Amino acid sequence: MARPRTPTGRARVTNERLTQLYPGSARELCALDHADAFQLLVATILSAQCTDERVNLTTPALFARYPDPPSLAGADLGELETLIRPTGFFRSKARSLVGMAGGVVARFGGEVPSAMKDLVTLPGVGRKTANVVRSVAFGLPGLPVDTHVVRLTHRLGLSDEKDPVKVEKVLNGMIPASERGGFSLRLILHGRATCQARTPRCGECVLSDFCPSAR
Repeated sequence: MARPRTPTGRARVTNERLTQLYPGSARELCALDHADAFQLLVATILSAQCTDERVNLTTPALFARYPDPPSLAGADLGELETLIRPTGFFRSKARSLVGMAGGVVARFGGEVPSAMKDLVTLPGVGRKTANVVRSVAFGLPGLPVDTHVVRLTHRLGLSDEKDPVKVEKVLNGMIPASERGGFSLRLILHGRATCQARTPRCGECVLSDFCPSAR
């Protein structure tokens, strides 16, 4: 097979190979334990500056105490902070969670919205979090961009943009809408397992034959 020589070509081959390496839907690939859009939104807010594993250890007690937006919207901040303390930045996260839940109740009838324009109006919800919820919980187009996605995008020569919103826009033009969520999650998984920040394992990488950064 000829090596892809354009950014779009590299993106498409990357998508194909990583799909074989990490099969499954966006929901199946998501490492955050959740039962619905509300739980995923909460877990994603908690995942900022925290590992998915730590979040998954924290959320069972949290969801048992606050199972829906109305209960979380009325939470006592002190009690909520205690429950989510292990995830770090617990004071700001607690305020975001209560504000988010209050917004869902007051403006969206207690149901987490699926539109980007609505999600990003909720406290603690930026484009990355909104794209996670859209792609994983609703099966809609959404390409979350985190540090792994930015790093692999640079190394693969797909874009030299540093701003996550600009990276998202570039990748959206290369990947079919229905595959964007899975593509992002596969880049994240590959970034954790192989294309690590300090010591990329190029000798074991399925993309090394065409990656401009392969050693």
